[in-house]
Amino acid sequence: MLSMTSDYAVSTGCPEPYLRAIAEAGFTHVHWCHHWNTDFMYADCEVEQIARWLAELGLGLTDLHASAGGEKNWGSPRPYERQAGVELIANRIGMAERLGTGVIILHLPAKPKAPHEAQGYWERVFSSLDDLQPIAARHGVRIAIENGNFDEIGKVFARCGAEFVGLCYDSGHGNVAGDGLDRLDAVKDRLISIHLHDNDGKSDEHKLPFTGTTDWARLARIIAASSYDKWVSLETTIHKTGIEDEAEFLAQAYQAASRLAEMVGAG
Repeated sequence: MLSMTSDYAVSTGCPEPYLRAIAEAGFTHVHWCHHWNTDFMYADCEVEQIARWLAELGLGLTDLHASAGGEKNWGSPRPYERQAGVELIANRIGMAERLGTGVIILHLPAKPKAPHEAQGYWERVFSSLDDLQPIAARHGVRIAIENGNFDEIGKVFARCGAEFVGLCYDSGHGNVAGDGLDRLDAVKDRLISIHLHDNDGKSDEHKLPFTGTTDWARLARIIAASSYDKWVSLETTIHKTGIEDEAEFLAQAYQAASRLAEMVGAG
């Protein structure tokens, strides 16, 4: 089983042609990444249509990238915006359950630059997580915090149990940071989601695995020894690969994912 991100070409609009292309390339699962950084709220009819497409194409859902929102921001100093952010994430939690996955991914909200707005940041973040915990439990969904600042993620782990919050390791972020694999290895028992792609170590390019500087051999060993219990999941996009044909891009993505799956399987 192998998974491909739904937004390998675009992140908004009708996802049907991209889901079909992913299935035709041989992938069995999808990482839902449409509208991952927007205030878009999925209506029930939209979720039901996505469910029908997935069933028709024989695709499962690996996990779902929820949104920190723009104005609906769960870390906002404005109470109404923070609550709207909670409702946005709750929308994705319900969507995840309907589409058959138990994991949504979130970035921690960006800290406001203005000192008067930055004050109380962690109180707001934890208040939002407290609001979300019973919703997530009711739907059987866990939140995976995507790696940016591991020290900040550690604060969340210290307060929230593994039954509620885990880690999503993004290999591109980790490679740019330089110490991503060391930090992942230290908390691999909290790993519940993976976003695999490559870059040059300088910018987050979302290239195909094995085309940049990521230490894939070490990452595969860490994943194999971790609490992650699903399949290889790519979050690579076509834009900076130099490949113009989508079918060829997806074929190469499938080959890279297959190679990674063998490496993880070998431990």
